[in-house]
Amino acid sequence: MVMYGLRYRGGLAKSQPVSLEILAPLRAPITSLPGLGPRLSVLVGKLVGGERVRDVLFHLPVEFVDRRGVTTIRDAKPGVVATLRIEVIRHEAPGRKGQPHRVVIGDGTAFAEIVLFHAARLVQFPVGAKLLVSGKVEVFSDRITLPHPDFVLNQAQEAGFPWIEPVWPLAAGVVPRVMRRAALGALERLPALPEWLSASVLRHRHWPGFKAAMAALHAPVEIPDEKPGERLAYDELLARQIAFALVRARRRKRAGRVLLGDGKLRRAALQRFGFTPTAGQIKALAEIDQDMASPHQMLRLLQGDVGSGKTLVAVLAMLRAVEAGAQAALLAPTEILAKQHYEVLQKLSPVPVVFLSGNVKGKARKAALDGIADGSVPMVVGTHAIFQKSVAFHDLALAVIDEQHRFGVDQRLALSAKGEMTDLLVMTATPIPRTLLLTHWGEMDVSRITEKPAGRKPITTTMHKLADLEKVLDAIERAVGHGGRVYWVCPLVTESEVLDVTATEIRYAALQARFGAQVGMAHGQMEPAQRDAALAEFAAGTKTILVATTVIEVGVDVRQANVMVIEHAERFGLAQLHQLRGRVGRGEAQSYCLLLHADKLGVASRQRLSLLRETEDGFVIADEDHRLRGAGDALGTKQSGLPGYRLADAEKHEGLLPMARQDAVMLLETDPKLETPRGQAVRVLLNLFDQRDAINTLRAG
Repeated sequence: MVMYGLRYRGGLAKSQPVSLEILAPLRAPITSLPGLGPRLSVLVGKLVGGERVRDVLFHLPVEFVDRRGVTTIRDAKPGVVATLRIEVIRHEAPGRKGQPHRVVIGDGTAFAEIVLFHAARLVQFPVGAKLLVSGKVEVFSDRITLPHPDFVLNQAQEAGFPWIEPVWPLAAGVVPRVMRRAALGALERLPALPEWLSASVLRHRHWPGFKAAMAALHAPVEIPDEKPGERLAYDELLARQIAFALVRARRRKRAGRVLLGDGKLRRAALQRFGFTPTAGQIKALAEIDQDMASPHQMLRLLQGDVGSGKTLVAVLAMLRAVEAGAQAALLAPTEILAKQHYEVLQKLSPVPVVFLSGNVKGKARKAALDGIADGSVPMVVGTHAIFQKSVAFHDLALAVIDEQHRFGVDQRLALSAKGEMTDLLVMTATPIPRTLLLTHWGEMDVSRITEKPAGRKPITTTMHKLADLEKVLDAIERAVGHGGRVYWVCPLVTESEVLDVTATEIRYAALQARFGAQVGMAHGQMEPAQRDAALAEFAAGTKTILVATTVIEVGVDVRQANVMVIEHAERFGLAQLHQLRGRVGRGEAQSYCLLLHADKLGVASRQRLSLLRETEDGFVIADEDHRLRGAGDALGTKQSGLPGYRLADAEKHEGLLPMARQDAVMLLETDPKLETPRGQAVRVLLNLFDQRDAINTLRAG
């Protein structure tokens, strides 16, 4: 068995059962933690992203407050957190309703006041008590005050004082003391787990053990350095990389079918194409051919920059399946994109191709379904309609999915299930950052097309203030006068009361007033038929200016379009701006991308837009966009970090990824059945991080 270029000595055997007893305390519900009743447990569960004790542990602090600087009242500095040893002198009731209670305190150097708006806290300050208090110092009417101090403790109980206070991310209803109590309670439940990292890694990186790392963050006695967080992030990355490796190994053991061809159909398609494929296309096709010729199922990701020619590679791969006597299908997320692929296949394919979508009805639909079922139609292009039960393939050997991030795993599996041992090739026009390739698509083999076909002219990208709008409009008028076509992209559909941003409908009306009937509009809130009609008019040249939202970001191919105007460009991500820019530059005419931005632009925004002006390399842009914005959650609302990760952060821990991957490879090379002491500890790691696919692989053998 070969994995990551290394040959394994044996497959995965049936695993010894992993005892879950050691992890049982961490799988207990958070309602078992002290101080968390039914209401608070629900709130804490939402905050930490789960309902188990483990989820509380995985909710790590983001910073720490150092309260060790014990000072006197006289030396306390306003605006700074201070810890004071004081004696309560007296209470002063408010003079009138709405005013706070005041507790006068002293320490022999000066007097100060504890300010309390909630009378219930007065019991913490009995007159004559000697206390340790900590909070932010303020000055009011020349008096030193501590409004609602964070911590109050009897001086005799100083041993329990949080001298280093972790600051956890919080949400409505969960105050710091609740989170602290929950975190400390979870830490008490954490058992001593077997060490799954090698001794050499621990020594080299100076990392603590897992439990010590958790304690250093949730209950620190010193301000922790980066080592505990690195250790925990590496644990999570290693768990995922081992899981990917095991799943890949299982997939490669799964029987597939050998698909070989004589090359006649391919040669005919390339003759119709009329151009020589690029080196990147040839390399990607060779990798796909190797997969299709192997006796195992293919699962490969083909990623290429805008205009890199992925569709040609997909067509040639599909023709390989047809040459082998089987069928191939190409799935696209929208009817517009599916039709464009269909037109390309019709031009290039020397065998029949059928189009299938929800709008194909009656006799045309019946003819298509009959041809697919009896095998007389070897190639199919369509939308999600291909998933329907009524679509029965005679012999589907290769499924190609375009813009795969728009389809769920279930949909991908549903298409591959239409055939027996179907190979799967997924494509994306969005260059994927290196970090995400390792962390999110690690179970796939990856092919990259990095260059563009010969003859493509560079797109001139310029930046313009919105104050220069009139000059931009003059330039648009000249471009249209010379036969050009213009995309004008806005970030919103309708006017917003919150954002000072020009909406699509407002810009459409303004451009229509100047350019008349040659202006069209397309956005996501329009009826699909109406939007498709607008796009069709622009493609046909009936409309020469198309005002749109990001619905044109993917799959719209109008070769005559040579000007892209992006309004409020600073509100878009770099990768999205690059995708939008890729809608032009597809024909022979020189193309331009005009980035309209706010008159006052921040330093970071200017740097981002300047990068777009300096390079057209989508992979460079994707990596920079990932570094600046974080990966986001591909399936949810998370806006930074790595999708599906709790402890690892894209920017801080990117350097640990190659190390984790190599560690996983070496571990499985020496212990493919995870039977050694470290292997058994790794089984605990996989269970701790819920790597169910890997666990099932081990159980299945």
